[in-house]
Amino acid sequence: MKILVSLLLLFILPVLTIAQDITVTVEAPGVVAVGEQFRVVWTVSSRGGSFTAPGFDDFYLLSGPQTSFSSSTSIINGKVTSEVKNSFTYYLQATRTGNFTLGPGIYTEGREDFSSKQVEIEVIESRDAAAARNNNQETAGAGAAVSDAGEEMFLRVLIDRNRVYMGEHIVATLKLYSESNLSGIRDYKFPDFSGFLKEDIETPQVTSLTRENVNGEIYGTAVLQRYLLFPQRTGTIEINPASLTVLVQERVRSNDPFFGDFFSSFNTVPRMISSDAVKITVQPLPAGAPASFSGAVGNFTLETFTDRDSVKVNDAITYTIRVAGNGNLRLIPAPDISLSPDIEAYEPKTASAIRTTTSGSEGSRTFEYLLIPRYHGNYNIPPFEFSWFDPDQKRYMTARSSASEIVVTKSDEEQEGTEIFGGRTGGDVRYLGSDIRHIWSDPGRFRIDGETMLSGNRLYLTLLVLLVLFFLIILLRREQIKRNADLARVRNRKAARIASNRFKVARTSLKNSDFRNFYSDLLNALWGYLGDKLAIPLSDLKKENVMTALLEKSGSEELTSTASDLIDICEYNRYAPSGGNDDPAKIYDMAVELIKRIEKKV
Repeated sequence: MKILVSLLLLFILPVLTIAQDITVTVEAPGVVAVGEQFRVVWTVSSRGGSFTAPGFDDFYLLSGPQTSFSSSTSIINGKVTSEVKNSFTYYLQATRTGNFTLGPGIYTEGREDFSSKQVEIEVIESRDAAAARNNNQETAGAGAAVSDAGEEMFLRVLIDRNRVYMGEHIVATLKLYSESNLSGIRDYKFPDFSGFLKEDIETPQVTSLTRENVNGEIYGTAVLQRYLLFPQRTGTIEINPASLTVLVQERVRSNDPFFGDFFSSFNTVPRMISSDAVKITVQPLPAGAPASFSGAVGNFTLETFTDRDSVKVNDAITYTIRVAGNGNLRLIPAPDISLSPDIEAYEPKTASAIRTTTSGSEGSRTFEYLLIPRYHGNYNIPPFEFSWFDPDQKRYMTARSSASEIVVTKSDEEQEGTEIFGGRTGGDVRYLGSDIRHIWSDPGRFRIDGETMLSGNRLYLTLLVLLVLFFLIILLRREQIKRNADLARVRNRKAARIASNRFKVARTSLKNSDFRNFYSDLLNALWGYLGDKLAIPLSDLKKENVMTALLEKSGSEELTSTASDLIDICEYNRYAPSGGNDDPAKIYDMAVELIKRIEKKV
């Protein structure tokens, strides 16, 4: 069977490879230094054709192409999928500075050509050459711009702008720069962004560092997190520093003078780095805001509509207001609409469809109002105005919706002669259900001015009753404290109630036919009851002591003998195979009856 499946896959795989879309991708560093060796890899999702690389006129070709091939096939729920990777690797060396373009690689299969994207590669001076050039130049003005370049690694909080209007969005990016090999990042401490409304922008997880030119030096960079910030107050707001711990791989060389580099190892060293604080200047919005402005900043459109324009009395209509665009959408409140008193309006249902990107919050915010007309006629929902501030044009904008006409016809009940009026007095409103009541119109009972419920003799009588109750509560409380102070009497008084709870456990074991645990639970209930009832400490709870005390307090030898026999039966059946030959239900009844008899005697 395995051979048959292998043969089928052998024939199916080429068919799947031809049938799938052929793609050609390229992987190359974005920046290199003069003299640095690097590689460019073209990957093709097919194997049956030929690959032609572009010219490498601007670089020195060290070797290539080196080819490799891999394929994988999977069958899930009867669906066969195949993945093919055919790679062509070239090793190059940069010879001069500048910005260069590698043309697309072309893969030909049959009569069809497939090409990759072209690659832009920046070549900068080597570190040694840059250092020598800087030593020969004047350093005047070097402090004009703050830069971390020259350090082995650093952390930055980058912002797309540092001067915005109140409510205008800012994109903040937490970015790591490193010249060392890193094995991991941990102990993130992000800024709290106090003074901003923060939204996280979806950021891919860091899997590797991307090479980047930073002021003439090559760093491996990684974007750790992006945020969308909306300032909530004016003035200068400071973004606190971020910090994290990076795990740096450091080479440990061997002492061997001949093979030291070959046998060297790496140690992982944790190192904490932090960013600088960043200041944002937030300008207040200009004066002269329209009356319909509620704080929206960005660029928006307005749309209003009803789900229908003709209904009967007491039927519901949905009136929708939708604001769409880019800006602080989440901060837009539900608008107030002006309606006829004959239309009952409920609190709006708010729905947001917003995506957070580096260009801001984009999407829409929808407000749905449920309207119920209570009287027939023609009604107008007046036009609604929505205003916002556009930071690009630096002025307020206003959108105005069109009016909506609603025709309300009489309901079937109205046509039979029952009129329903909205916005009228209580007598004109028809009784619609048990949750609707008219306002109570009975004036109630009047009393003479100055007379109260506790005036005259009623006041003294009330004080007397309260005083008697106060002393009665004190006496009862003292008696309760006195009774509880005698622990022996308390145990004696509560013995039957505690035993009842223990007997419930034994009864549960009896119902489950767990006879071994039944006899164990029954013995615990009996010993516990006798110890509490006869005031015998746990350390002295032995059969001889219990029977002696029971005989003294009950005065009945027959009762004492019954208690002793019952304990012996439980002890025997507890360890007997299969719980012994006695009837457990009968023994349980004997124990209950014994407790009742002791309660009467003692």
